[in-house]
Amino acid sequence: MYSNTRMKNRLAIPVLLIGFALCAPATARPDETELQVGLARAKITPEEPIRMAGYGSRNKPSEGVLADLYAKAMAFEDGQGERAVLLTADVIGFNAEVADFVCKQIIEKTALQRRQILLNPSHTHTGPIIGIPGATGYGLEGEEAECVHRYGERLAGQFADLAAAALADLKPAKVSWGVGVTSIVMNRREFTERGVRLGFNPRGYVDRSVPVLRVDSPDGKLRAIVFGCACHNTTLTGKHYELSGDYAGFAQQYVEQQHPGVQAMFMIGCGGSANPYPRGTVEAAEQNGRNLGTEVCRVATEKLAPVRGPLRAELEYADLPLEPVPPREQLEEMTKGPSYIAFNARQMLDALDKGESLATEYSAPFAVWQFGEDLTLVALPGEVVNEYVPLVETALGPRKLWIAGFSNDCFGYLPTAKVLAEGGYETRCLYTKPGFFPPEVEGVVLAKVCQLAEKAGRPLPE
Repeated sequence: MYSNTRMKNRLAIPVLLIGFALCAPATARPDETELQVGLARAKITPEEPIRMAGYGSRNKPSEGVLADLYAKAMAFEDGQGERAVLLTADVIGFNAEVADFVCKQIIEKTALQRRQILLNPSHTHTGPIIGIPGATGYGLEGEEAECVHRYGERLAGQFADLAAAALADLKPAKVSWGVGVTSIVMNRREFTERGVRLGFNPRGYVDRSVPVLRVDSPDGKLRAIVFGCACHNTTLTGKHYELSGDYAGFAQQYVEQQHPGVQAMFMIGCGGSANPYPRGTVEAAEQNGRNLGTEVCRVATEKLAPVRGPLRAELEYADLPLEPVPPREQLEEMTKGPSYIAFNARQMLDALDKGESLATEYSAPFAVWQFGEDLTLVALPGEVVNEYVPLVETALGPRKLWIAGFSNDCFGYLPTAKVLAEGGYETRCLYTKPGFFPPEVEGVVLAKVCQLAEKAGRPLPE
């Protein structure tokens, strides 16, 4: 009797365990949510005087270094082995030619796919022009052109090395994030009797949010902080010839000074229609960086939301429509208008004079990284105006969302339909190729963002 009862009890235990397992809710396997993070950094300050990017008024190479420039990498790997690498740098941007050149070297060195690479510049206007051998469109000749080509070639190799080093540095990590707010962002679309000009518009819309991503080791030691700001990196002006990362560089420097041994990384947001305030002096650049860095440090020490896997990295190109080419007479008249319109019109006339056909669309890369159910990173191309932020928030829902701009291809400005109707500098559109966007471009942008977000696993609003 005793032995039969004991045998029945032994049989009942595994049956009960199987029953509990069958009744348990379906959830992601624990290892899917685990993240590893790797870090790498390199100084990328040019070793020789070089022509600077950002202001057409400059007419000579750089003169000294105000603050060193850096490129930094952060690699992610989830529990299933999905990888992605974020690369940031104190440069003005990566046009399509440069981005392709850089990514090709990264892919050859790391075996990553293109969708797993995200390039985001700080958009400093006190950094070098980035060229690559055989590229055109910089308006430089002779030694000045060779100089920017040498720099671009070296930079691409450094990026490949950084991506490989960050992947080699992968370690278990605790990742979290939060959002702060900054006062340094000012809408620059000033409405006057003569139209919209670059100036100050205190009542104009800006995105003042400061997203902050914190990376700790499992034992709680802080390793890295990534932060964003939706603002042009233009405290310093065309009269400044010393190399620096402007406010974004000073903000990273401040964070790293407050947390020795930590890697700080800056991602620019949708700051196409915003300038820092105040601006115009080195002191203002340092002040803006200190103010932003202080807020980043404050957010990083608060209770943050966890960021877990699985990780999904998606990248696709969207064909952005371009306006039909105006008649020659109209183009010639446009060359007499504002410089930003005249530049594009002259490019069109030059192409027509050479017998070249002008494009009817521009293929631009859009990226979405999805971290489990915790965070969606949307990376838009071009100098995206601030006004896209509420549009993307409406399309995807505002929660657990980080929106970056200027990413993967800085081809020119990406305006909304409203900005196009109002006019102003941000309507210059393409500057790497000739062309103007029509109002319909807004719908194409939002449709691609929604498609990619859904593909990456973010539920869309009803």
